[in-house]
Amino acid sequence: MISFRRFITVVAGSAGLVGVTAATASAQWSTSYEQFYLPGPFNWAFRHSYPAADRLFNAFDYGHAILYEKLYTRPQAPVSLLEEKEYNFITRELLTNPPRLPLEESAIEPQYSKLAPEAKLMFDWAHLLHRQIYDVWADERIPLVEKDARIGELIRYYKTRPDLAFSSIPKSMELMEGQYYSLAFRQKYPKFNGLIWAYHWLQVGLYEPLVAGKTVDERQTGVIAAVARFKQMLESPPSGMPRIMPMTSAVAPKFAERYPEASIIFDNLHSMHDVVSDILASPKVPRNQKRAEILKAASRYRDSTSFVLTEAEWREMSHMMGIQNMGGPSVGFLAALPVGTVERGAVHNMAGIDHSKMNMTPAQNSGNVAGQMKGMDHSKMNMPGMQPATDSAKSPMMHEMDHGKMAGSHGDSAMMAMHMLMMADPVIRERMLADPEMRKMMSEMMSQMDTTHMRMMQHTHKPTARKAVVRKNTAKKSAARKPAAAKAPVKKAPVKKPTPKKDPMAGMDHSKMKM
Repeated sequence: MISFRRFITVVAGSAGLVGVTAATASAQWSTSYEQFYLPGPFNWAFRHSYPAADRLFNAFDYGHAILYEKLYTRPQAPVSLLEEKEYNFITRELLTNPPRLPLEESAIEPQYSKLAPEAKLMFDWAHLLHRQIYDVWADERIPLVEKDARIGELIRYYKTRPDLAFSSIPKSMELMEGQYYSLAFRQKYPKFNGLIWAYHWLQVGLYEPLVAGKTVDERQTGVIAAVARFKQMLESPPSGMPRIMPMTSAVAPKFAERYPEASIIFDNLHSMHDVVSDILASPKVPRNQKRAEILKAASRYRDSTSFVLTEAEWREMSHMMGIQNMGGPSVGFLAALPVGTVERGAVHNMAGIDHSKMNMTPAQNSGNVAGQMKGMDHSKMNMPGMQPATDSAKSPMMHEMDHGKMAGSHGDSAMMAMHMLMMADPVIRERMLADPEMRKMMSEMMSQMDTTHMRMMQHTHKPTARKAVVRKNTAKKSAARKPAAAKAPVKKAPVKKPTPKKDPMAGMDHSKMKM
């Protein structure tokens, strides 16, 4: 058991230590405190209905926290620490598999949290407002006519903390970009800065599909599309990222029109994020002055008197630089679905199709093609899916054909010409002749041909020369085995006694063919 004297000694020593600490760090004494979010049945509705988007916000929290911690604790670190190492970890690992629950940022940014706890709590309080507005719009149980009242209640609750709440009066860009330390972060770290702006684009951009969607399905599609557009921004950094800070009135105009106070609060929040980054990154701000500058900026973003704009000026400023420089709109960029041309539920077969109505080329019907097929050099035609023409293209039978006079099914000479080209290919021809149904169709088609085209068609149906060569080679090998018969002219034997050839058109009724 500790003695009374020992207890007094310990207490006295502790008091002395506290006195020294207070003397050296009196400027960092803070009375700020956390506060619970407004209770309601709508809380966490966004996480339930849009889990993929919700989890990204947890990754965003890490990105902001690690940025401030590295800028403050490692001011002399190479640019690659943020531009490559941390950036690659966030975009290639964290954003692809984001945390399921919000992070405790103090564990990621312990030194920054001690430097400016007031600013950290301002960010946390505004982020809660962000999430609760998502929840109200994600909760399909709340009728549309009641959502505005719920949002108004959230904003009033947010303003009960004037020590943390950003002003709902617009601030000019001079506060963000006109200070002696301004632009330091974006100029030194363009990729990471673009990543932060892409974060902010999505944070305000997600409101638009929630507000503009007429059905739950439209809202679901809109949120998914906005998330996909955010990820598309990261494909070629920093070229695809926002070039200037995204503003709510430009990125989410319907939301900003409906809730101007919330929109202004979020623009001030995002501006303050940039200011803190600049103060920490700028060598013009001495290390022992960084806390003072952060607190000065925080005070200005909370008040309603410094660097103020009218709401009309804020909207004009939002659109002045162009939405295309802020990452683009957050809705309406998906291409329209194609318009179908067949009846719903149509079967996938060729039976019953009227080929005379098929549009073979743009703005032309099959009836006009016949005259244009005359004199065409099909040896130069590149048929999709076919090997370039070789021996079939050089065939004299193919060159002397007048395709303009060919009579195909339903008068479709273009289809007939295409068929002749296909049959000139040995591989296609063998496959077609091996199919009984295809042979039957060719038989019916040939029955409508004139004599000239009949002979040409029959010519294309003959077995390939490769088989004849095989038979000749076989004959030669047979002759080699029998020297006594070698004196007989080998080449004349097939002429005197032609070997019967197997009919490739077996099964066809030639008696019905018009010769």
